[in-house]
Amino acid sequence: MTDMMIDKDSTEPFWSRVRGALGALRAAPQAEQSAYGQPAIARAIGMRPKLDAVITEELARGWASAAGRHVSLSLLVIELDCMNDYMTAYGRAAADDCTASVLQAITANLPREADTCLRWGTATFVLVLPDLPVLMARASAAKINDAVRHLGLAHKESHAGAVTVSMGLAVNNPRGVYDKKFFNIAMDALKKAQRKGLGRVETIDLRPAQDRKRKKVA
Repeated sequence: MTDMMIDKDSTEPFWSRVRGALGALRAAPQAEQSAYGQPAIARAIGMRPKLDAVITEELARGWASAAGRHVSLSLLVIELDCMNDYMTAYGRAAADDCTASVLQAITANLPREADTCLRWGTATFVLVLPDLPVLMARASAAKINDAVRHLGLAHKESHAGAVTVSMGLAVNNPRGVYDKKFFNIAMDALKKAQRKGLGRVETIDLRPAQDRKRKKVA
């Protein structure tokens, strides 16, 4: 429908209502914000926001710490499964309560007291874990997965029948300045877990390839 088609019958109340509705739709993506600062339209279609400064700084800090001590760095990205379907079925308020409960379960099962769970967007969490052996990182991921399942939060739109989380774990031996591609590796692991089903953990360990490359250089 074009503006010309609307204007030719502008005297009719119907077309006035149409123009008003179109104006509201144009304004909505800018005016309507979620409780976490993300546009409602982005939340509804599952778009991920850009990494904020807090997460970026934590990644750079963890990288520098691991590189300075010549230890490994584990990065765990956790995402609620089928969260858009959950919001559609139960509403925004229930989705916010669900996410808050999951955040509490993750925080209660962090591997060390100094570790922090950072929230990214609506239903994703990031754990930066320097100097944590990969076996301990995997054990922590499994523990968090079990804790979320034990919450017993119903999810009628999920094949699991309950709220679950998928996780992507990336591990490397940092050198030099922070490489932003490392986060993308963890996201690749997360996507791989999600393709395989619900409540899964996938790991991408970059260290063997790094070791082979450094041996060739030496």
